[in-house]
Amino acid sequence: MATLQFREAILAGIDEEMARDERVFIMGEEVAEYNGAYKVTEGLLEKYGFKRVIDTPISELGFAGIGVGAAMNGLRPIVEFMTFNFAVLAADQIINHASKARYMLGGQLSCPVVFRGPNASAGQLGATHSVAYDSMYAHFPGLTVIYPSEPDDAKGLIKSAIRSEDPVLFMESEQMYGMKGEVSDAEDYIIPIGKAKVKRQGDDVTVVATGKMVHVVKQAAVELAKNGVEVELIDPMTIKPLDMETILTSVKKTNRCVVVDEAHPFGGVAAEVGFLIQREAFDYLDAPVQRVTLPDVNAPFSKKLFDLWFPDAKQVVEAVNAVTYRG
Repeated sequence: MATLQFREAILAGIDEEMARDERVFIMGEEVAEYNGAYKVTEGLLEKYGFKRVIDTPISELGFAGIGVGAAMNGLRPIVEFMTFNFAVLAADQIINHASKARYMLGGQLSCPVVFRGPNASAGQLGATHSVAYDSMYAHFPGLTVIYPSEPDDAKGLIKSAIRSEDPVLFMESEQMYGMKGEVSDAEDYIIPIGKAKVKRQGDDVTVVATGKMVHVVKQAAVELAKNGVEVELIDPMTIKPLDMETILTSVKKTNRCVVVDEAHPFGGVAAEVGFLIQREAFDYLDAPVQRVTLPDVNAPFSKKLFDLWFPDAKQVVEAVNAVTYRG
């Protein structure tokens, strides 16, 4: 095992795939000479040159379209967005072209492109830089959405994303780039797409969380354990396809569930997971599924307001107390 930052783990996976397959290249704003806005592409230009590490103009729609076209023609592009908030400008290429290419052409071609960059809130950057887009893209058939929470998962999943024959949204948290963790140094380390991980074993309540929320839940779990409540933490890692089998197995054991999602409540991942649990495991539930999300309001800039807006461990504890009737 090696200890790497989250950004270093993603870089290691990209580097290995670029070395393995000369069809893989990366493009985006400042990925080359500046080594990436968040240093995820550090050193790649020196190693692979300007033909495979390409700085682009500030034109998300334009370079996303180049990536989609390149993928349709046999290459394996990685398109970096400085943030998925800016990728809204490229949504036409992602939603209308990449996701539908295989279907509309009867399987005659695939579109193996990876769109990656920071998702959701990065702190006090204001409302236009603080949106979680994983549920939006998961809505569309043909797209894979990956949202890792730890360095080891990030490395194994970025390699799987690059090898996928389908378009992949690989979403990272800007607040986690400096987070350190142990990463497998096994040769060609791969984590399969669509398989959840049980990040903490427990018998009293299942808590499902993704991205930064996994770490919020870990904090809450420590506090809950002091009062004899043991949380089983499930990290789907892949939003779509979603590993409901692992989630349902846990719910059938604990008979209670809380879903924690760094997104607004209406139409989010928490809403979908909650519905699927009540549909597939209703007879096992001893309490209604609870969710912890952002409020239905845009991100404030004020630090005090932001702290009230952002889901925290206290809210998770309160939700768990509600489903375990300890509130």
